[in-house]
Amino acid sequence: QVQLVESGGGLVQAGGSLRLSCAASGSIIRINAMAWYRQAPGNQRELVAAITSGRSTNYADSVKGRFTISRDNVKNTLYLQMNDLKPEDTGTYYCNTLPNRVQYWGQGTQVTVSS
Repeated sequence: QVQLVESGGGLVQAGGSLRLSCAASGSIIRINAMAWYRQAPGNQRELVAAITSGRSTNYADSVKGRFTISRDNVKNTLYLQMNDLKPEDTGTYYCNTLPNRVQYWGQGTQVTVSS
């Protein structure tokens, strides 16, 4: 069974940076469009950034210019470089395919940005 495991979250001050990683147990990252999603307390899960198998990218307006999604097909790993973090970026970050598939939701990684 394919698993996606997120890591790299933490507590950071506003203006700081974090790099999230998503490791896959199979070839899911190599062959699918992938995305990062986040869920803030009390909010629905939202799409943050996406990347196609051809490496075209798309971002939510709230993170454009600050976040960069990338993929390493050899390592079967998805990344999210987050710069100039803001308190509103706080939440649990998940990786999944695009469109997402229920069986691939993992535990996520918590990002907390203090003001």
